Amino acid sequence: MADKLETYRAKRDATRTREPIPTEGPLPRGEDDTFVIQEHHARSLHWDLRLERGGVLVSWAIPKGLPPDPATNHLAVHTEDHPMEYARFEGEIPKGEYGGGTMTIWDRGHYATEKWSDREVKIVLSGSRVAGRYVLFQTRGRNWMIRRMDPPSGRWEPPPASLAPMTPVTRARVPRDPEAYAWEFWWGGTRALAYVEGGRLALRDAAGADVTGEHRWLRPLAESFGSRAVVLDGEVVTFAGTPVYVAYDLLYDDGRSLLGEPFERRRAGLEDLAVNGPRWQTAPSWPGEADAVRRAAAEQGMPGVVGKRLDSAYAPGEESPAWVRPPGKAQGKAGGAG
Repeated sequence: MADKLETYRAKRDATRTREPIPTEGPLPRGEDDTFVIQEHHARSLHWDLRLERGGVLVSWAIPKGLPPDPATNHLAVHTEDHPMEYARFEGEIPKGEYGGGTMTIWDRGHYATEKWSDREVKIVLSGSRVAGRYVLFQTRGRNWMIRRMDPPSGRWEPPPASLAPMTPVTRARVPRDPEAYAWEFWWGGTRALAYVEGGRLALRDAAGADVTGEHRWLRPLAESFGSRAVVLDGEVVTFAGTPVYVAYDLLYDDGRSLLGEPFERRRAGLEDLAVNGPRWQTAPSWPGEADAVRRAAAEQGMPGVVGKRLDSAYAPGEESPAWVRPPGKAQGKAGGAG
């Protein structure tokens, strides 16, 4: 009988990696009902789906994770069978080794088989994060695709393809009710909306043009979200010669549009995300502190401030009176908003 783990063993050195490498011998006999999904931060972020079958874990690498919507297929690359012990593996695979990077368990549980052939696998997953019917089907070579067969769970809705940013109006003075606004610095940077899905980033400027390639340094931001899909509003601002992405609004979060939510709630969601990294950060925001923020902006040489009504929805493409710019030191670049 062929050794199902021969390819797996050939790619790994037991003296260099903590991954389980069982010796040749009889394979364990299970119920063919265990699955695990591992989040793998290797050369590029992906998720490994592994299904117990015939004493091994039959495996696919899925670059964008399991699709939440039956209208969308995701690539699934069929990889070598893994030993059953791998269902519990988490840890660091040394750099330079096959699959080098960090491996964590994203979900695990049981599955039922509806169909299993050389070209098509239909399963029902029952895990703590994933539940539903999926089909894996071969396209060409090692390439497979995966599709969800059930409707989206809950009130899920797809992320927007593109949004025009909301912009403030200029006012001659601070509103009479400054306590109804959150006050932020006017950064004077370049407006950019960040679309994150499946650990991948698409960055669009105020006109909707894709500028991801001009800001490759920001791609680790997307990987920091793992499988979470979000849309951020913010700016690319240069500090001491280094460009940094400053996020100040959350427009979509993991299956839910937030455009109709009040700014106060969107802002709370943004803070919960903890968007802070080597070259990205969450813009500070101070409800009701108009005078203090204006003084701080002047002291730090900022172009000015912007006030955002706490109860205001996000109006894509509109110059909205819900966001106001009182007199400031400078007007900043067109398209800026925070």
